[in-house]
Amino acid sequence: MPSRTVGEVMSRNVVRAARTTPFKEVVRLLDRHRISGVPVLDDDKVLGVVSGTDLVRAQAHRAGRRPARAVTAADVMSSPAITVHPEQTVPDAARLMERRRVERLPVVDEEDRLIGIATRRDLLRVFLRTDDDIRDQVTAEVVVGGLGLRSGAVRVLVRDGVVTLDGRVERRSQVPEAVHATWRLEGVVGVVNALTARVDDCAPPSGHEPRARLRRSAADP
Repeated sequence: MPSRTVGEVMSRNVVRAARTTPFKEVVRLLDRHRISGVPVLDDDKVLGVVSGTDLVRAQAHRAGRRPARAVTAADVMSSPAITVHPEQTVPDAARLMERRRVERLPVVDEEDRLIGIATRRDLLRVFLRTDDDIRDQVTAEVVVGGLGLRSGAVRVLVRDGVVTLDGRVERRSQVPEAVHATWRLEGVVGVVNALTARVDDCAPPSGHEPRARLRRSAADP
């Protein structure tokens, strides 16, 4: 099962603001639609994003100052906008969202025109997969496809999205590979590693230290 793409989970009906939308109208949009932010557009191109945090920060900075000109969405938006393309995978979008500490990602086409928006709620839908679905994917893609083992060589247990890998693989270097590959699958919230290996290919080459001792012995009178 390949990773789902942003285009498959994004919301297509996007509440938006223009760069000239007044401050109070942006507030009304957030309140009316019960959302925490909107993309700011100019000719369908995303210029930035206005969040509730941006609005509060703008008001805080104006507190105690003399009246200024009217404030618009362009004055308070966070810019440039952090966007994604619909072909990007959900895990990649989630990592981008976490790394940049944003709550939503405008989705744009090849010409950077807005076609949707992906929120944390949209991305979290992938975690609604059943434990049985996750177990079947780990067995097929990690155990059989990745490690080249028969399906029963590694016991795969899944409970509430937490995967336990228990069994013996051929080489010790395959253990972190299996854990990492499992962790990247959609719906997995944790991995418990109980794998052992038949061969320790991570250890220093055998015989190195004895040869050093032999050389020292040869140098002795």
